[in-house]
Amino acid sequence: MKIDLTDTTASKVNKALVQGRRAIGTPAVGMVLTLVIVTDEENAYDALKAANDASHEHPSRTLVVIKRVSRSPRDRTQSRLDAEVRVGADAGTGETVVLRLYGDVAHHAQSVVLPLLLPDAPVVVWWPVNAPLDPAQDPLGALAQRRVTDTYASEQPVRDLGSRADAYTPGDTDLSWTRITPWRSMLAAALDQVTCEVEAVEVEGEEFNPSCELLAMWLADRLDVPVKRSLSSGPGLTAVRMHTDCGPIILDRADGSLATLSIEGQPDRAVALKRRETAELIAEELRRLDPDDTYASALRFGVERLNTSHGSHGSHGSHGSHGSHGSHGKGAEVPDPEPAAHEHTSSEGPVAKGAEGAKGAEGAKGAEREGAAAVPTPLEAAAKAPAKEAAAQAPVRKAAAK
Repeated sequence: MKIDLTDTTASKVNKALVQGRRAIGTPAVGMVLTLVIVTDEENAYDALKAANDASHEHPSRTLVVIKRVSRSPRDRTQSRLDAEVRVGADAGTGETVVLRLYGDVAHHAQSVVLPLLLPDAPVVVWWPVNAPLDPAQDPLGALAQRRVTDTYASEQPVRDLGSRADAYTPGDTDLSWTRITPWRSMLAAALDQVTCEVEAVEVEGEEFNPSCELLAMWLADRLDVPVKRSLSSGPGLTAVRMHTDCGPIILDRADGSLATLSIEGQPDRAVALKRRETAELIAEELRRLDPDDTYASALRFGVERLNTSHGSHGSHGSHGSHGSHGSHGKGAEVPDPEPAAHEHTSSEGPVAKGAEGAKGAEGAKGAEREGAAAVPTPLEAAAKAPAKEAAAQAPVRKAAAK
């Protein structure tokens, strides 16, 4: 059922929702959250379709906020709200309200959305495109417990990752991070099967793909080893190679759907790693509404190391510059992290264990090099003692002979 409202108000939209529920015979509200989608007219259809598909798992009230810009300067000063209310089969398993804001009211969208939120239910705001660099400071983002962006839709994704790391607030997340969940699960499971120390990692993927950068940051953060970012023709993320002291572990996906996991001493096995649709990504994000600490740690780690590698050029501009070199030029590496930045990584099981082993090995090698350069070992001192004693007694023997 659809109800169109022109030049309306938020209270009239609420009345239309009640009228629509009664008309289809479901006056009770059985939804678990409010999903606010902030988008433009061009991307509204795809975003709404993904939200409707996700509503089969999470019944919700979906509010689509479209800010319309009038062509005429005179019309820009005239505020107007048009709404389209959908209930029943037209709205999946919940309710949908498409709000089109004109004029000055477009700058105060939160005042329109606030009366339409479900009472005592969590709020999630999703920006499919044109997301703010600081979602928590956005007027609509301030209403939500969870704020979902998609850096993949950005023109400069690596620069935006750096900006979002600086402005991170608990509750922020990104669909580029959600896309690598199967990869992270598979790599952690692979490390569970071996008792090896990871020495280096290579992440291979297409250019301008923030998921590749996030996976590289996560691996560098958790494993505490050098991570190299290399390019491929795609699609998306294509391979991860972990070099260990007992042989390589390779997860390779050449066609975007089926991957091959290779572990030294074991037969190769095929694993499903298909590229997921947006509806699946949104459904995954709606399953948990608590802050994602792992995402925050990986995001901050990457920016920290980019700043360190550039020294005095650690600004937002340097984030984008270094990120573009890291994702465009082969052989770009995330530098080795400092030990103090990773005291919290022990919760990752085998991954953290590998990181501690790698950290201990690097520390031992560094100490050995410093010791060799400063003070000779006891064995070397004992070996050199007879030679020193013989050199000291040589003048005495010559005098006695004379």
